[in-house]
Amino acid sequence: MEQQQQQQFININNKWFATVASILIQCTSGSSYAFGIYSPLLKSTQYYDQSTLDSIAVFKDIGANAGLLSGLLYTAVTTTTTTTSRSSSSWLSRIGGPWIVLAAGAIQCFVGYLFIWLSVTGILPRPPVPLMCLYMFVAAHAQTYFNTANVVTAVQNFPDYSGTIVGIMKGFLGLSGGILIQIYAVIFKDDPSSLLLMLALLPTIVPLLLMCSVRVYHSNGVDDKKNLNRFSAIALMIAAYLMILIIIENVMTLGTMVRAFALVILVLALISPIGIAIRAHPKESQMFSPASSLEGTRLLNDPDRLEAERIYARYDPISYHDADQELQTHDKRIMARGENLNLLQAMWTADFWMLFLAMACGMGSGLATVNNISQIGGSLGYTMVEISTLVSLWSIWNFLGRFGAGYLSDYLLHLRGWARPLLMAITLAIMSVGHTVIASGLPGALYAGSILVGVCYGSQWSLMPTITSEIFGVRHMGTIFNTIAVASPVGSYILSVRVVGYIYDKEALPDSGNICTGAHCFLLSFLIMASVSLLGFFTALGLFFRTRRFYKQIIFERLQNAHRK
Repeated sequence: MEQQQQQQFININNKWFATVASILIQCTSGSSYAFGIYSPLLKSTQYYDQSTLDSIAVFKDIGANAGLLSGLLYTAVTTTTTTTSRSSSSWLSRIGGPWIVLAAGAIQCFVGYLFIWLSVTGILPRPPVPLMCLYMFVAAHAQTYFNTANVVTAVQNFPDYSGTIVGIMKGFLGLSGGILIQIYAVIFKDDPSSLLLMLALLPTIVPLLLMCSVRVYHSNGVDDKKNLNRFSAIALMIAAYLMILIIIENVMTLGTMVRAFALVILVLALISPIGIAIRAHPKESQMFSPASSLEGTRLLNDPDRLEAERIYARYDPISYHDADQELQTHDKRIMARGENLNLLQAMWTADFWMLFLAMACGMGSGLATVNNISQIGGSLGYTMVEISTLVSLWSIWNFLGRFGAGYLSDYLLHLRGWARPLLMAITLAIMSVGHTVIASGLPGALYAGSILVGVCYGSQWSLMPTITSEIFGVRHMGTIFNTIAVASPVGSYILSVRVVGYIYDKEALPDSGNICTGAHCFLLSFLIMASVSLLGFFTALGLFFRTRRFYKQIIFERLQNAHRK
């Protein structure tokens, strides 16, 4: 008996070790956040002007957010039919699972950053700008594969706490930029070309080592919430540690030994979730073998599913006729909330486009803010140390938003049955206030405004995938939420180039080298972005009113029934 318990204790084939593996992969996946470190080297070695560098940065943003291919691949390698045997599923799903998506991301990351490194070091001839844009797109696009595999798998492993687990995964991704920079600062010490080589190797090696552990497990754990809270506590401690370290580094110069010691503490903190996984596994009340993403998906004749469809049909006039007809035949699924819709079916719903518009307003204005935060600080007379601190701390505010919104939305949903779009609307309203604060140009306004905008921007990244999984189902979750994420670079391009950049150039004096100083440089731009965020607020509020009955009578009731069991 004791030997059996020991074997169970060291068994790593469970959802807790899958979660730890996903966390460690997320911690190294945010290579796109380090662009500001090596962009000056890219500009000088390739003889780019600022406009050309900004164009390459746009391809970075598109690559890091346009995850349609990763979503389609995840669906292909994890989908099995629920009505027939596994032998009838696609050959991709028979040979693998999420590890294929992670491997594809690792290959793209290595190839993209390797060619950038070869170009800036002169090993390869200077590539044409379109080719460098392609390198950057491929390198940044790897992030979508890591993110899709980890987030969608985690949601399926913890369906009752999807907000919390998405917040954890997205939170560690937000911290990854600061983590990678800390590793770079200790090992390479101000050698941006070595950073590019590190970005080609580290985010490639870690997923390849851990990808086989990232799998879907259908289990009923009695302590899921308690153990997820422990993961959350570790994430908060790491964020606090990084924030303190960033502030100290911007106030004083740290020696090599001190930096190395600080990095050792950081690495120990990052691997500490393994202890939680070891303690959590023996308490699992029921464990099954790794499953596909659809095993456990309810069929049409499930009474709960039929009730969900009837409720949606009763209060959604758009789909009433089709839903009523298909419920009578019972021979195919209908396009109802909570149903597993594919991308094209989701795009035929008003919910999809309302979510897309809200994200274009929120993510777009947030990304436009961080892309221009250095220029904003310069126009307001901030020192380089203060600007560097602002840029570094943005990742912390981003993490707090990603983690906090996921955790809080789960708490409000479990406790009161509040629909998640309500929290999305609230954060967009607060973001509008943050843009207005920055527009004022008052002393300290950039600090206060960047905190509000950073936290609310991060919130969208945890709320949007969770809402997607609940409204459109988990089967095609990766494809749908990655398509909605395209709203981020679309909104950022419109607001950064067509609004912020255009107005800044108009305000700059011709004899000043196109440099603008004073609060007026960004006043109108941020008032426009405040209005855009307000539009996002009203859109999200409309989505809340459309879905609140569904959340109350279906999602909330399902959670309550799960707790009673």
